[in-house]
Amino acid sequence: MPHDVPGLIKLFGGKRKFDTKLDSLFTVVGDLGADASPDISGLIGQYAHGKEPSHHIIYMYNYVNQHYKTAEKVREVLKTMYHNDFDGLSGNEDVGQMSAWYILSSMGIYQVEPSGGKYMFGSPLFDKAEVNVGHGKTFTILAHGNSPKNMYVSHIKFNGKLYNKLYIDYKDIMAGGTLEFFMTDSRP
Repeated sequence: MPHDVPGLIKLFGGKRKFDTKLDSLFTVVGDLGADASPDISGLIGQYAHGKEPSHHIIYMYNYVNQHYKTAEKVREVLKTMYHNDFDGLSGNEDVGQMSAWYILSSMGIYQVEPSGGKYMFGSPLFDKAEVNVGHGKTFTILAHGNSPKNMYVSHIKFNGKLYNKLYIDYKDIMAGGTLEFFMTDSRP
């Protein structure tokens, strides 16, 4: 239900129970059975990164104020499920979704709610990314102090001002500007 995450959290009984359920998705190992589709791959517990409809789930930790868990899972997937070779993707590259997830997540953003216009923050892999958004404008993402160890975001600035949201709106991306992540090795 990426179109109504707050409603989904409510159905699970609140943020704490939803967080626990998310944790179990990544830790409980299940038996797919003999009749399971052969292209279910990229498993972390029961999370299947190789099946595109689950790509948003890692970012749902942001909705329950557990951004550090998003950071850890994003970095794990970027490190273990993508590599530069003929079989460099886990799963099926349906219409470019596997690559799109990699590019957006490497920039530190991902759209959970397809119609909501919000891009949730993750853990950028790139130190700098620039996107030409048209009309002579550029949206730049910087990750200060970024490294494999420094996967957590300590704070964020947007256009030079402290930014306290865990997402950025599409309209702000399209207006151009600079989003800065300040990275650390400490969980918030």
